Amino acid sequence: MTINMNSTLLFFSFFLVSSLFSLSALAKNSDGSTILFTTMGSSTFEFDIFTLPTNRRPPSPSDEHRLTDAKSINFNGHLASPSPALISLLPNASGITPQDKSLLHLIYVTERDGAPTLHYDVVHTDNKGPNVQVPLLTEQQNVNTMKDTPVFTNDHLVYVSTHEDSGKPMASWAAVYSTELKTKSTQRLTPHGIADFSPAVSPSGKWTAVASYGEKGWSIVSKELSTDIYVFLTRDGTHRVKIAEFGGWPRWTDESTLYFHRKSDDGWISVYRAVLPKTGPVSIKTVTVQRVTPSGLHAFTPATSPNNNDFIAVATRRPGSEIRHVELFDLKKNEFVEMTRLVSPKSHHFNPFLSPDSSRVGYHSCRGGRTGRTNPRNLLQRLKTPSEDLSLFRFDGAFPSISPEGDRFAFVTFTGVFVVNQDGSGLRQILPQIGFGTVWDPVRRGIVYTSSDPGLNFTAPGLVGTHKIDIVAVNVDARNPSATVKNLTTGSQNNAFPWPSPDGKRIVFRSDRSGTKNLYIMDAEKGEAGGLFRLTNGNWNDTIATWSPDNKWIVFASNREYVGTLLMDLYVVHPDGTGLRKVAQNLTGGVNMHPMFSPDSKRIVFTTTHAAISAEPIGNPKFNVASSEIFTVNLDGTDFQRLTHNSVEDGPPLWFPKIKATGDVAWPKRFGASCDFVDFNVTAQIKRPMMCPSQ
Repeated sequence: MTINMNSTLLFFSFFLVSSLFSLSALAKNSDGSTILFTTMGSSTFEFDIFTLPTNRRPPSPSDEHRLTDAKSINFNGHLASPSPALISLLPNASGITPQDKSLLHLIYVTERDGAPTLHYDVVHTDNKGPNVQVPLLTEQQNVNTMKDTPVFTNDHLVYVSTHEDSGKPMASWAAVYSTELKTKSTQRLTPHGIADFSPAVSPSGKWTAVASYGEKGWSIVSKELSTDIYVFLTRDGTHRVKIAEFGGWPRWTDESTLYFHRKSDDGWISVYRAVLPKTGPVSIKTVTVQRVTPSGLHAFTPATSPNNNDFIAVATRRPGSEIRHVELFDLKKNEFVEMTRLVSPKSHHFNPFLSPDSSRVGYHSCRGGRTGRTNPRNLLQRLKTPSEDLSLFRFDGAFPSISPEGDRFAFVTFTGVFVVNQDGSGLRQILPQIGFGTVWDPVRRGIVYTSSDPGLNFTAPGLVGTHKIDIVAVNVDARNPSATVKNLTTGSQNNAFPWPSPDGKRIVFRSDRSGTKNLYIMDAEKGEAGGLFRLTNGNWNDTIATWSPDNKWIVFASNREYVGTLLMDLYVVHPDGTGLRKVAQNLTGGVNMHPMFSPDSKRIVFTTTHAAISAEPIGNPKFNVASSEIFTVNLDGTDFQRLTHNSVEDGPPLWFPKIKATGDVAWPKRFGASCDFVDFNVTAQIKRPMMCPSQ
């Protein structure tokens, strides 16, 4: 498969790291191990939650109020009506009462703990007092899960969580739960085996509406906006019924009316109104659905407020603009009222929500330092793991690898390949262009392998799809490393993803020299000039191979059961070409990539779509990119463990002897690009981003 320019750009747009940093003390530890991985775009998603008054038309920048604290990533907010149950969560010394009208009660998603969790903030809109912040559902935070789209109703918190295994391959773990705040009693509202997203609760709290794939489930080839709308009783999830097909992001205005978005026959994403019968059975046949927003622009992720029949809030993409903005839509005049474009025209604004009294519209936006965000983002962000012997870090850079001595990292950015000492000193660019993968020679100090080419260009249309790249060795200790680059392959093919044997004598890599991508082994010093051994042979794609530390196995990804598709399974083979077998049968039918052995050679870490998606994709930037998560599995195919829970792409992971860090490791100062991402391509089907030049 040739390089795909758009997919590659999607992936590498978040690898923009281009300045000096410092790293708190890291030390190699013989006990346990560490997995490093990257989350697609996470380092540039410096989201905070903002509000604007709905009665200021047009609004001005001075009308906007930032609600969250400019720390971590904060998104998907909900403004709640205060109640004794909610106020009881606050510290006794806060002195806050439900009657104080100057306060906003914000429930939202934050990633300050590594994974998406829920927080409750009390915000003083008059700036006369300090904000109060309380983490929610702390009893559920002993392991990584994803919490999303919270709604507060009748002393209950309704939300999405991924803490329960779906029990099926290629099936989402996302389900809707309800937790009573006083007793902390939690009930699952989504039937087992089903995934639900984006819950909304009717004004009385009686009904909940969700977007769901229902019994049919999610597929890697699912088109965007292919969920349906279901409603059920909030108290226990019963009386579940489908009310609309091909809709998402439902929001109630009263007990029988809700709004949702759908891709219309004319190609525009529009907001629709569904009116449920007040008596008699509720079904697709008895529900009246009417288009609300006109053609000519995309309008989606609607927001409503109780019994407000005057206006709704929507996100829009207007023709000629690549920026997502929030607007009001006047239901009486059938016209849009621009809001965020008049405040911050070059910033994206996501997932609007309205206050209960309709006086404010909220949203999350990425502004970086323009709104006082001064804290540096993390180079390493630590996440919880199921075992104390395993540490897990999100790395702000692609394909991070650790030197055998444990003193340096190598990693990839959009601007080249870099190395840095563990204390943050000695940052050096060793290649001025993108590399695909980094790995250190286990014997020869200071040698880093990658795959690249000086002419590699991701901006010239048509070039990337046919470009040839080679395996190179770089002496990072040379005065000018880029001048010491040694090409190990020279045949003008697509050669990528080198990995040395534990003794440093050989390198396995992927090449298309036969017309399809298979695996080859060459001498680590002489390269292909010293001869080639063809490890695999077939009309399929074998790619991204890594060697086991005990020298017994090579693990790789292959589409040999699904030739011509993106579907990949994991296989192992002995270095002499014998013993080929699939790692696990229940991974079949997904996209399983980037495998690497644990330091003891007993387990494999990899990226996979095994858990499908965890949120409605349109709520994220680049929503036409399917997500993957980090899993581990035993060499014999047993004991699957999910390590990450995210609504965007995680990977590729690399597994090394354990490092020690004092919590998160921040860059010493702000640098590089913030908010550097593009919004979705509405004409494309959901596609896999390329964590590589091609599979």
